Amino acid sequence: MANAQGIIAEAPRSRAGKVMGGAWAWIDDRLGISELSYAVPAHAQSIWYMLGGISAFGFIVLVLTGVYLAQFYDPAPTSARDSVNYIVSSTTWGEFVRSLHFWMANLVAATVVLHMVRVFATGAYKAPRELNWLVGLALFGTTLGFVFTGTVLKWDQEAWEALQHNTDVGKLLGGPGGWFTDGFTRSVPILARLYVAHIVMLPAGLAGLLALHFWLVKRHGISSLPGHEEDLAPGESDTTVAIRREGAATFLEHLRAIWGYGLLLLALAAGAALIMSAPLGPAIVRGPEITKPAWMFLPLYPLEDIWGVKALLYAPIVIFGLLALAPFVDRSRFRRLRGRKLILAMGLALLAFLVAMGLYAYFSPTQSHLM
Repeated sequence: MANAQGIIAEAPRSRAGKVMGGAWAWIDDRLGISELSYAVPAHAQSIWYMLGGISAFGFIVLVLTGVYLAQFYDPAPTSARDSVNYIVSSTTWGEFVRSLHFWMANLVAATVVLHMVRVFATGAYKAPRELNWLVGLALFGTTLGFVFTGTVLKWDQEAWEALQHNTDVGKLLGGPGGWFTDGFTRSVPILARLYVAHIVMLPAGLAGLLALHFWLVKRHGISSLPGHEEDLAPGESDTTVAIRREGAATFLEHLRAIWGYGLLLLALAAGAALIMSAPLGPAIVRGPEITKPAWMFLPLYPLEDIWGVKALLYAPIVIFGLLALAPFVDRSRFRRLRGRKLILAMGLALLAFLVAMGLYAYFSPTQSHLM
């Protein structure tokens, strides 16, 4: 009798299992999810090789929180600041969502920087990944574009001063820089156009660059640890060598780990949002400069003291230009640290310079650069 009851009890579970298995087979046949179970090197499970994916997770959170904020934001110069106050004081969860958006933006900027430092330090920009390094630089520039436009949208004193610098740089650029000035059109204020850039133009560019970036990662594989490339056989990739030497995980396991770290990033941003609300400075007073830029732009601040607004245009061009040249100057196929002393020293010097300039700007008195 007990046996019979066991068989009877088991039958529904077996049918349910078949139904679930059939549903999964149907979904997988249409979407090919199981194809994501391809092998990746075991070291891909290290957080240092997940920073790009963690940054992408952060961007998803930024899009979702941004969509919520956009429901209540008015980009008209006469009402933009009031709409931010309305979000903070009158909407459901408005202050928390805005603060979460702010802190996640800061964390994403930090993870993008760390990702680039790791790629540079390990020589992962070398052939055949030169173009992906350039795409990564474009993604970093897009991230800075998000930070800048987001700063302007809150339309406080810091926003107005940032916009004046934007206008001055646009004038330096001449014809192509007209878009960054009020003179581009009288029908739409520049604040509204920067809002369009923040919610349409930059996200569209980000989506395209991320798709290309991830496709190139899939095409060339996750780069091996420095030194593995020395065991390359003719026609073999460094990813294959890494899997042979250290073992493999699956890409789905890699994605699950990224998801876990992404949730940790979300928890950090949410914790910061609960403790410290996103800043909203004083109302705009046209006059001498009294604020400093976000930490991503602080290294340019002392340079502006010396060379004026030209530093805001030419310094980024020089920095990004030097970084873009890295894979074409460092042409050796070897990526061991001891074999790349010169370029690593140059990269470390650039990083140290930027950090030093940023710290100097942070602790120094505010300087007025605006006329």
